[in-house]
Amino acid sequence: MEWMILPYWRYFEFSGRSRRREYWMFVLFGFLVGMLINAMFGTKATTTSWGYFSVSSSLDGGIGGVLLNVFSLLTLIPGLAVAVRRLHDQDRSGWLMLFGLIPFLGWFALLVLMCLEGTRGPNRFGSDPKGRIDPRDVFD
Repeated sequence: MEWMILPYWRYFEFSGRSRRREYWMFVLFGFLVGMLINAMFGTKATTTSWGYFSVSSSLDGGIGGVLLNVFSLLTLIPGLAVAVRRLHDQDRSGWLMLFGLIPFLGWFALLVLMCLEGTRGPNRFGSDPKGRIDPRDVFD
């Protein structure tokens, strides 16, 4: 649980590095909270046509919509910060987050970048969050 809320403790911290675990647990936390709000306050709808049956839920304003909007606003800054730190872990600039402005291709590129392993040992953004030592440093 601590990995899920760690980015809230580092709210405005855009410097340093973050592990994949910290980033993806934060994403999972946001998804679970959104699902919980939708389950508690969402309106249920069923649709049938040509033998097709579907059940869906949506937040149509009200308290659920307000809660989800407040949660989204509270999560915006730490979400950006943890994503920038995730890029820093790979020794990449946080400005690559601007790929998110490119529909589909940019989103896919960011998804791939968030899944890649970070650089071993320290880089220009700080020490390794896993505490690993770069083997090249041992023999220098």
